[in-house]
Amino acid sequence: MTELPPLDLDGSSLTIADLVAVADRGRRVRLAPAARERMLATRAIVDRIVASGDAVYGVTTGFGKLSDFAIPHDQLAQLQVNLVRSHAAGVGPRLPAREVRAMMLLRANVLAKGYSGARPDLAELLCGMLNVGLYPSVPEQGSVGASGDLAPLAHLALSLLGEGELNYAEGAGRASSSAGTRRSGPAADVLRAHGLEPVVLGPKEGLALINGTQAHTAVAALALAEAKRYWETAHVAGAASLEALLGTPAAFDARIHAARGQRGQMESAAKLLALLAGSEIRESHRENDARVQDAYALRCMPQVHGPVLDALRFAESLIAAELNAATDNPLVFDDGTMLSGGNFHGQAVAMALDVLAIAMTNLATMSERRIDRLVHPDLNEGLPPFLTPTAGVSSGFMMAQVTAAAITSECKVLAHPASVDTIPTDGNKEDVVPMAMGAATKLRRVLHNVRHVLAIELMSAAQGLESRRPLRGGVGVEKAYATVRSVVPALVADRVLGPDIEALADLVLSGAFEL
Repeated sequence: MTELPPLDLDGSSLTIADLVAVADRGRRVRLAPAARERMLATRAIVDRIVASGDAVYGVTTGFGKLSDFAIPHDQLAQLQVNLVRSHAAGVGPRLPAREVRAMMLLRANVLAKGYSGARPDLAELLCGMLNVGLYPSVPEQGSVGASGDLAPLAHLALSLLGEGELNYAEGAGRASSSAGTRRSGPAADVLRAHGLEPVVLGPKEGLALINGTQAHTAVAALALAEAKRYWETAHVAGAASLEALLGTPAAFDARIHAARGQRGQMESAAKLLALLAGSEIRESHRENDARVQDAYALRCMPQVHGPVLDALRFAESLIAAELNAATDNPLVFDDGTMLSGGNFHGQAVAMALDVLAIAMTNLATMSERRIDRLVHPDLNEGLPPFLTPTAGVSSGFMMAQVTAAAITSECKVLAHPASVDTIPTDGNKEDVVPMAMGAATKLRRVLHNVRHVLAIELMSAAQGLESRRPLRGGVGVEKAYATVRSVVPALVADRVLGPDIEALADLVLSGAFEL
């Protein structure tokens, strides 16, 4: 694979594809020269305000409910260090390395935008850490997504000060489990071992590191890229199931979907028709098919998969904008003013995350119902009961469907929106919060479940297709069948299915079933 050129961070042009390349493939990053100049200019404004003695939130005052407390000039630097240390109060499991790397990239990019009033040194240190594979341990719990992801970002900021521990691993950003063993050490020592120096914070710079939406947005951007792969895979799995169940593609006729006019639905139907093109299985039962209509899980794939695509596009519009958003507070403008607002409030991305969780749960629900039809002796159009050639003495795919049912049901619980919840924080100064980080971490769990449900469907559909041999399915279906069989052999006698499901889930994660 050709190595990509370094990515220039300018605060305005970062894309989701860029983020994935850095988080998962280790693309190098650097601060764009124009961004460096912008940061120096707004930093000079902060320095002038500090010298003037004016009261400015978070620069010469305390934070949140303590914003009425003026801070003596000789304690302004300590104020920023204390802010980072006190806000590093996260708990729970650590975010995966790739999510931390994405968060680091986003934080460097928002600093590069120039509204934070921070020196270029902070963004350049984040870039340097990314380029040598360093990342801190960041607990995933502790943020309500208002005033930004304060706790997660504070744990990140600590490492820039040389405090806490830093981790290093070859391939640490990658989504697969093939990354090298993580090694940890004291942050200051690890930084210097890689030719990097901790920063000494100036006025406002602690606030500039922790105010923002970068933790939940990092998870959201990576999750969106993953969700797109699963949308593609759901069509492949659904088409294979339809072939195995002797279904009809008539319901995917473009005229039906044009009559409704829903964009995602039309695109979904077209994908299904392309996958099923050239099917010998369909031709074998076209004339003698007594069924007028298939069950909804087969017939209505475009009507369900299509709105999922529409939801993905809605979420992408919000998440993509947030990658280059100025989410600090207060913001420093080049006319010399510093304005306090609420751009750190995470409602936009929180809603996108909740929509994604709902949409992907619908994919899992449809897939699980198709799995049930494949194994159900009364519904599977003459396929062997539970897809085993020795039903009775063997249980075949019976428990695979149970697993799919269990994790699909879990998705339904996780699809309850987090962004409609709120609980006041910071002495009721932050009285309406979006719970964006909770929305992010539960979406990650939904996606884990969805890829495993799709893996079970692919495995079941492949087994069903073998019962229709020597007839072959559509071109796209046969390609998917070969991909399944590259890692999972046909079921001849009962065996442990867990490893097969995991192997296929890894293939789904990798994008092997994308059209």
